[in-house]
Order: sequence, then structure tokens, then C-alpha cells
Amino acid sequence: MDQSNQDTFLKKLKRALVDVSENLRNTASSVTPGERDDHQTTLEHIQQRAANDRLALLERMITESRAINLEVVPVKDLDAAGEHIQQLVITKQPERGAAKQVVAWKHPLLESLNLEKRLKEISIPIFFTEFENHEEKALLREKIASAFIGVTSADFCLADSATIVLKTRPGQARSVSLAPSIHVAVVLLEQIIADLNELYALLKYDPAHHTEGLTRCMTFITGPSKTADIEAMMVYGVHGPREVHLYVITG
Repeated sequence: MDQSNQDTFLKKLKRALVDVSENLRNTASSVTPGERDDHQTTLEHIQQRAANDRLALLERMITESRAINLEVVPVKDLDAAGEHIQQLVITKQPERGAAKQVVAWKHPLLESLNLEKRLKEISIPIFFTEFENHEEKALLREKIASAFIGVTSADFCLADSATIVLKTRPGQARSVSLAPSIHVAVVLLEQIIADLNELYALLKYDPAHHTEGLTRCMTFITGPSKTADIEAMMVYGVHGPREVHLYVITG
């Protein structure tokens, strides 16, 4: 492509991007008052949800999880969640190699689990997703690739499909939920919502979530990685974790 053709192509591309942006703005501004009121009602319903209703959503998620091979475990508090993860590390075996290694998000909820202390008791190293320079970042990638368990929190859980929703942020890399053969997620009971409609209402109209936006990536995880491409035989762990465990702190 010579310079003239390249300039013409780039001009067309820029015009197309402007048109797309205008269409998106027009679509956003075309939301009717009735639609906005419906979503506002949904948001208020989520915020005012009683404890028994939240537990009912947890039960629904447990029911839906059975069909997709997702392990949902209600636990009373942070200490119980930490104990469960410690026992999981003890009992599970690495899919590749003999050495056990764990990687975890740098996240306030996970820091409260005292995983570093718990795993030190059983001589298992754990690495957290924080780095200060490119050398540390490269080293962290190696640790994530060689870990057999990745521990994350989540932003939401959708009860109707037993789906875990994670946003990617600094210190909270998507690869922690993707590269290790076992993915462990820890959430609070109030992070479970009913469905995609409630998720949309939160992302669009809740000030806390709307201000942050979708971040660089938002991932929907519905059970462990699976495929039946080969001879219609269901195989787990081909394109991601072969096991997913969700611990829900009920209080």
C-alpha cells in the first residue's frame, strides 16, 4: 500500500469511527423515561433486598451450578473460607509437575483470608499479582503460568446461570482465573444478583459501578472450561481451568 492509498484508508477509517461514536451517543440518549424508571426500580430492589431473599438467590445459584460442574460452597465467615482454601490446596494435586504453587489477586477481601500465613504452615508458596516494574511483571507471568490454583474474588455472581463476573484491574489480572488448572473465587453474599437484567441496572445506574465503568475487560465465567468437539465427549480443562470453586461468605 503506497502513501496515498494509506492516507485514503485512514481517512475512511476515522470517518467510520466518528459515525459509530455518534450512533452510540444517539442510542444512549434515546433511552425512554419508562426504560430508565424500570432500571431504577430494579436497582432499588437490589439495594433493598432482604437477607432471606439473598439466601434464596444463593440456593438458586447452587442448584444451577450442579449442571455446569461448578462447586458452590457457602461458608460462615472469612476464617472458614481461608480454611476451605487451605484444605483444597492440601488435597488437590497439580495437573502439571509435582510442585504446588498458588497465585492470588491483590484484593482486600482475599487479604483478609490470611492465605499467605495459612499456606506457609503447609510449606506451599503463594504469589500475589502486584509488580513495580517490567522485570517483576515478567516474573509474575511465569508464576501464574506455573501455579496450579488461582484465587480471585469477583464483582458479581448471576444466580440464574451460576455465572461469575470479574472485572480486570491493576493487581487483578484475568490470567489468574484462566491459566491455573483450578480456579477459586471468594465473594460476599450480597454480590449475588438475580440475572443479566440486574447486572445491567447496576452497571448503568448505580453510581459506584457506573463511575468505574467496565474497566479494560469484564469476564463471564460459567463453570470450568469444557468442550465436546472431539467425538462428542465432554472434556474439562482444555481451554482453561478444569475445576472452579466458589466460596460464598454468608455472614
